[in-house]
This record gives sequence, structure tokens and C-alpha cells, in this order.
Amino acid sequence: MGLQPLEFSDCYLDSPWFRERVRAHEAELERTNKFIKELLKDGKNLIAATKNLSAAQRKFAHSLRDFKFEFIGDAETDDERYIDASLHEFSNFLKNLEEQREILALSVTETLIKPLERFRKEQLGAVKEEKKKFDKETEKNYSLLEKHLNLSAKKKELQLQEADNQVEQNRKHFYELSLEYVCKLQEIQERKKFECVEPVLSFFQGLFTFYHQGYELAKDFNHYKMALQINIQNTRNRFEGTRSEVEELMNKIKRNPQEHKRANHFTMEGYLYVQEKRPAPFGSSWVKHYCMYRKETKKFSMIPFEHRSGGKVGDEELFVLTYCTKRNTDTIDRRFCFDLEASDRPGVPVTMQAFSEEDRKLWMEALDGKEAVCIVFKILFYSAQLDKIGFTIIKKCISAVETRGINDQGLYRVVGVSSKVQRLLSLLMDSKTCNEVDLENSVDWEVKTITSAMKQYLRSLPEPLMTYELHGEFIVPAKSGSPESRVNAVHFLVHKLPEKNREMLEILVKHLANVSKHAKRNLMTVANLGVVFGPTLMRPQEETVAAIMDLKFQNIVVEILIENHEKIFKTLPDATFPEPISMSVSPPNAPPRQSRRQGQRIKRPLAVYNLCLELDDADSHSSPREDTPTGSMDSLSSQSPTPAFSSSPPGLLDGNHLIMDSGDLAGWTTHLPAQSRPSMVSWMNIPSANPAATNAALPTFFFPSPAPGTDRAVESVAHRKARAVYPCEAEHSSELSFQIGAIFEDVQFSREPGWLEGTLNGKRGLIPQNYVQFL
Repeated sequence: MGLQPLEFSDCYLDSPWFRERVRAHEAELERTNKFIKELLKDGKNLIAATKNLSAAQRKFAHSLRDFKFEFIGDAETDDERYIDASLHEFSNFLKNLEEQREILALSVTETLIKPLERFRKEQLGAVKEEKKKFDKETEKNYSLLEKHLNLSAKKKELQLQEADNQVEQNRKHFYELSLEYVCKLQEIQERKKFECVEPVLSFFQGLFTFYHQGYELAKDFNHYKMALQINIQNTRNRFEGTRSEVEELMNKIKRNPQEHKRANHFTMEGYLYVQEKRPAPFGSSWVKHYCMYRKETKKFSMIPFEHRSGGKVGDEELFVLTYCTKRNTDTIDRRFCFDLEASDRPGVPVTMQAFSEEDRKLWMEALDGKEAVCIVFKILFYSAQLDKIGFTIIKKCISAVETRGINDQGLYRVVGVSSKVQRLLSLLMDSKTCNEVDLENSVDWEVKTITSAMKQYLRSLPEPLMTYELHGEFIVPAKSGSPESRVNAVHFLVHKLPEKNREMLEILVKHLANVSKHAKRNLMTVANLGVVFGPTLMRPQEETVAAIMDLKFQNIVVEILIENHEKIFKTLPDATFPEPISMSVSPPNAPPRQSRRQGQRIKRPLAVYNLCLELDDADSHSSPREDTPTGSMDSLSSQSPTPAFSSSPPGLLDGNHLIMDSGDLAGWTTHLPAQSRPSMVSWMNIPSANPAATNAALPTFFFPSPAPGTDRAVESVAHRKARAVYPCEAEHSSELSFQIGAIFEDVQFSREPGWLEGTLNGKRGLIPQNYVQFL
């Protein structure tokens, strides 16, 4: 039962029950006062906690915003770009959420704290003051009454009458005060029900608004979240595939490291200890140097480098080699030593120590030492060629696939039995039996055997269908630019292919487009076909980790071919399409310089691989690199927020090595580094409100791709002059500082990707490649 009402008529009776009801009302108001005090305390703590949470969330958001993933290689896929941008998106989401929380924290003070404090002070405080007056008047009234009743009846009438008047007036005042107090008590009991609850309602309204805003933000963020999940899954699938490729390459190099050195314009390079003679009685010391030698020019350069000193690189010393002689152990107390003599210091040999006897033999051979070891060379010949038989094989296989298996699930992903594939290929590649093989009607040859034979034939070509020379140029547009510019670039490059290559590619891509039209049944989307045929049509010339990282971009090129085959093969490219420009395009401010890891040198292979037929004769064999999900989504060739799922592409088969004779070896090892070949060019059409201004800001550095076995591409850019188009402050002693307009002499490619070597004011050092323009 609630509080009993206080009747005004009871004020005149002032009964014990009236007093009890008054005390009940007073107790309730005291409880209300304590509740409001506690609520105010908790509300202030809530505001403080909210501010701390908001500060922590903002700091967390700033940390997310400031972090950036680095990628391996010279460009990112669309998936990697979205993943890299995701942290910034998360940061913005939290920032927007915290702005709403800050509004909530400010509104709590105005809508909850201040109204409750005002009610407690003004209303409950007023009741307390009224209670004090009421209690005081009660005590005064009853004291005066007792005193009046104790007056003697023998007093004079005038005194008694005066006393009666005084008591009556006091009682009247007491009743008036009692009535006002009772009225105030009941008024405040009713007022508290809305004046206390209204601020709480306002607080919850603000809270609901905050959560509603959070819901709206989350709803707006949902499409990005879904796209990011797809990007992450795509990247995870590629990681699984790339990991197997990298591990396989690592195991190959473990088994035979000498055969996997990377191609380089240096005939030989590596670490040697150099004897430095000191004045007596100090003797001599041995200092580790990184040494490089070019047989064509006989230039030998060495740079002191000791990892214990923090990896600091010393000044380079360059000389022209005169001769090299092996040192016998009876002439020196160290093993694996040999002497070099420079043309500018005749009669003053420099003694060097290799790491092992094998290492010394390699150096002696490269330096034409007296005890150079002859290399045994083996020439292997390829049987697969782009000839009449080759076209017949592809046409017969395509016809059979489209007739018998166009709707087979996992077409081109499901691998045939290797022994059957080997037998079919041997029949097809023999001009005597090729025409006799009936693939369309014979039940002897399964569709998966035909598709595997077709892929294996393409992989067995001495050069991939899209050629080594254009490999890097095909990769570049897949790494950047708009979807339209990507298609235009690939269109342009396809028509640079040799005629037979382009004709064969057109036949194949037309077929793949037909396969993709039946994707609902065969599950071979454009993206899945790109995974299968990317490495088949675009093998890199060198098997390196960087090449493996580019597999994903090979897939994108194939997707572009399939999706746009009518335009690419049936129309000529735009005659005004620009020649490639540097990928290092940046705004007028200084462009970013590629990071250099000091002391890290790029090893080049001494051999290329013969991708001949080496299928395991095992009926249960299937390539793990082709066992990828068939549930890929859309193509990667456009910059869609929901790119395709893809996994590892089918791998290249190992073969024997093609090792050249000593006369060709030197020229063969003088190609441009992989990073400075066509991967350094871009086919992007860059829009600008002011084309002239844009073109003026874009430094161009297109260098022709080197043909295998020649040295001309290097010589065409070596020893040239270049002009700085951006200022640069050196970050290391091996780099040059310069201002806009500085002219560099004797500019050459550096071993460091993205860097050049040049001379400025007599000092030689490294120059960021995208900071200069060749003259």
C-alpha cells in the first residue's frame, strides 16, 4: 500500500495518526533524496568512464589509421589494396562512432545531471526548509499552550484574556504553516514522478540515439565488411598457392643452389676476404668485401661490408683486372686464396680469400684464372613448337572438349592420369599418327586426359605463348590503372606478339570464353580459368620468389583476355595509344623512394629450365597445385570491390637445365635486372583536369626490353646522362643528395631495384630511379 494522503482538515486536529502519515511522507522524500544523490554520483562516474572509453577508442582508431601493410613485389592486387585500406576504414568507423559517443557524454550532463541536481536542491531542499519551520512552530505552539494552561485562574481577567489572544494567534499561525507544509509534501510527492523520470528518459533517449547511430554506421559499413571478407578469402587462397610454389622453389634451391642463381649483368659476384697490408710491425688484416666482376669490361669492384658493424657499407673500389693467379698454400698461411692485379697498379697484386675451394674455382673460372675449371654443358632440345602440328593439336583438343566435355565440372582443373597424358601427347606430336587420333568419338581418351595434354603441350613450348620478352609488360597493367586502361594495354601488347603466337592465343582464348559461358554447370568462371592458364601462357623466364608473387597478376591478364577477346583479337589497338611510361608516376611533390635493404644482394641463376614432358606414371597422380576451389566468384581483371576467389595456379613441371657454353654465358648473364625491365613501365591513362600540367609532372623512363642472349638493352641506357626532376635528401652515405635540375653523369642501373647509380659533382652514389629523367 502506498502513502496515505494528508488531509488539510487533519492539520487542525493534528492527531497522532496525522503525524505518522506526515513522517511517512518525510521518510519517502528522504529516500528520494538519497536515490537522486546516488544517481548523480553514478551518472558522473558514467560520464568519466564514457570519456575514458572514447579516448581509448580514438587512440585505437589512430593506431589503426597509422599502420600500413607492406606488400612483396612492386605492386598490389586489388584484394591487397582493399585489405591495406581496411584498417583506415575501421579507423574511420570508430572515429564516427566516438563522435556520437562524445555527443552522448555532453548530453548526459545537460539532460540528466543538471535537472536532477536542480530538483534535489530546489524542490527537496525547499521541503527540508518547510519541515524545519513546521517542527519549530510545532514546538513553539505546544510549549506556549502548556504555559498558557499553567496560568493561575486567580490572575486578572485582563491578563488571562491577553494570554488567550496570544495562544489563539499562535495556533492560527501554526495551522497556516501546517497547511502549507502538508500541501508542499503532497505536491513534491507528485512532482518527483515526472521531474525525476524526465531526465532519465532524456538520458535513455540520447543512449538510444547513440546506439541507433551505431546501427546506421554498422549498416553503412556492412557492404564494405562483406567485400573485405571476400578480399581476405581471396588473399588467403592465393597465400596457400603461393606458399606451395615458394616452398617448392626453396627445396629446388636447397638441392642445387648453383643452378638457381639469378641472371645478372655481373659474371660473378659474392663475398671475398681481401688482404690489407699495414706498416710493420702490424702485419696485415683481412677485411670482408662484396665483390662484383664483369668479364666483358674486365671491371672488378669491391665494397667493404661487415655485418658486425651494423651493416654499414663502405666506399666502392673499382679497377680493371689484368690477370688472376691461384695462390698455393706454401706461399700463404690461409686456404682458398688467389691474387688479382689491376691495370693501374702493375706489380702490386691484391690477395683475396674465397669461402671454400669450390667458391675459389668459380671465381678463378670467371676471372680467367690459370686453373679455371671447364664447365660441362648440356644442350637440350624442345620437341613442342608453334608449327602446323602444334596448331593441329590445339584445334583437335578444343574441338573434342567443346563436343564432349564443355559442361564437365572442374574442366581444366581436374588432372588426367599422367601415363595416359604422356601417351596421348606422344601420338599427337608425331606427324605420322597425329591425324589418326580421334578425340571426339573415341572413348579411349577421357576429357581430363585431353585437357591435361593440351595444357602440357603449351607448357612444353620453348617459350610461353605470350613470350618472355613481353612478360613484364603484360604484368604491369594488371598491377595498376583503371579497368579500361588495363584492357587497352593488354590489347596493345597482344598485337605486339609474333603472328603465330597471336593466332594460337586467339584460338585458345576464344575457346576459354566459350568454356566460361557454361560456368553455371562446369564451375569454370573467368577467374578459375585465369588461375589455370595464367602460368601456362605467361611463364616467367626466371624462377624466383618475385616471379611467384607475380602469379596472381598473370591470372588477371588471362581474365582480361577472356572477358574482352572480341575487342582484343578482332580489332586493332588504338594507333595513338601511348608508349609505356614509368610506374613511378607521382604528384609534383617528391615521389616515394623504394626502400633498400643494405647488404642484400640479388643472386642470378646461371641456367633456365627446359619445360619438357616429365609426367609421373602414376594413375592416381594429380597436381596439388591445380587442386583449387572451383567456387571462385567474379573476375579479378576489373577493380571490383568483390574480386575473385583464387588459389594457387597449376605449377610448372621441373625439367633439365639448359646450360650454355662459355662463349654465350657472359652475354647471357648481362640482361637487365627483373625489376628494371618492363615491370618498371606503366600503361596507365592518368586523367587530369589539366593534361598539360599532368604530362609535365610525369617523368618518363621507358627502357626497351632486352632480348635473350644480348647486351644491347643494357648498353643503350648505361653511361647516359639524367636530370633530376625532384629534389632528394640522402638517407644513407651511399645515396646522393641533389636539387631539381641536377645533371648526373655515367648513369647505370643499380643492383638495388628501383635505384640507379650515377655521378654528381665527382661523387658517385645511388639515385632513386623515379626522381630523374634520362636525357
